[in-house]
Amino acid sequence: MADDFTLTCPIPISRYPHVVMAHGGGGKLMHDLIERMIAPTFGGPLAESRHDGAMFHMENGRLAFTTDSYVVQPLFFPGGDIGSMAVHGTVNDLSMCGARPLYLSLAFIIEEGLPMETLWRVVQSVRQAADNAGVQIVTGDTKVVDRGKGDGIFINTAGIGVIEHDLNIDPRQVRPGDVAILSGDIGRHGIAIMATREGLEFESHIESDSAPLAAAVQQLIAAGIRIRCLRDLTRGGLSSALIEIAEAAHVHVRLDETRVSVRDDVRGACEILGLDPLYVANEGRFIAFVDPADADRTLEILRQHAPGGESAAVIGTVLPDETPGRVTLRSAIGVTRNVDMLSGEQLPRIC
Repeated sequence: MADDFTLTCPIPISRYPHVVMAHGGGGKLMHDLIERMIAPTFGGPLAESRHDGAMFHMENGRLAFTTDSYVVQPLFFPGGDIGSMAVHGTVNDLSMCGARPLYLSLAFIIEEGLPMETLWRVVQSVRQAADNAGVQIVTGDTKVVDRGKGDGIFINTAGIGVIEHDLNIDPRQVRPGDVAILSGDIGRHGIAIMATREGLEFESHIESDSAPLAAAVQQLIAAGIRIRCLRDLTRGGLSSALIEIAEAAHVHVRLDETRVSVRDDVRGACEILGLDPLYVANEGRFIAFVDPADADRTLEILRQHAPGGESAAVIGTVLPDETPGRVTLRSAIGVTRNVDMLSGEQLPRIC
């Protein structure tokens, strides 16, 4: 059986002998797993867009559906915890489809011996985050695994939202001439997790940017912004999101590094830890590709309604290219380089 699998598996075993090398996603291995194994096996027309969720027509309109699992360690960190992040992450995936989030499912996988006080804190955090995001928890499940098999608690959520407009917000809609707008500063979530996990102390207090994005997206839609694509910048950060969009749209995205907002304390922490902030995960930031005529209005709305929106900026443009899927970055010193997909994850277990 093992020999048969080796012969037919679409992922090169010699290059990736163990899936656990990916540490949960965001890098090239997870990208290859999705594109070469998962999507060809299960994908249909609804999955072709490689979006944050599936969008489909019903008798009375359109819906969006998404699911995600959360395995962050530690469970509690500056600016959030596994409970609030589970709500924010699922709400944000629906928002990136242009949907108004409505309902979530909630499933706990609990390790035997988890203190009841810890579980109660997580449950209350989920409730508060759901109330703040305007969604309802309508169904769920609870399982318990043996001590030492669950690392405290894992959470799975699924979400449903309604699409109340005629826009086709999809990575494949991005076209040459569009502009890429970043909703705020990047890198805070990953650095907050790393600092807490490793017991690191910096001169300033760095908190996760975990937050719901639905209100900002709904404002963009209500204003009539010609949105081509939205993508939240979770695992793999800004760079990975842009590469995936460029590949789906068969375009070249050119970035200006000087326009990408990174707080000085976050940049300093990244330098100490040997991390590139372009690849560090975020839980409350997104990239919007819009018609260039709508750029100024988009910035105005984001600065009023998006978490961290005071740092919103046009960071790049879309160009035609002979090699679709290309992302390049012009540095502060004027050097242009290719932005590549990481072979693995810089920071495992960050969401």
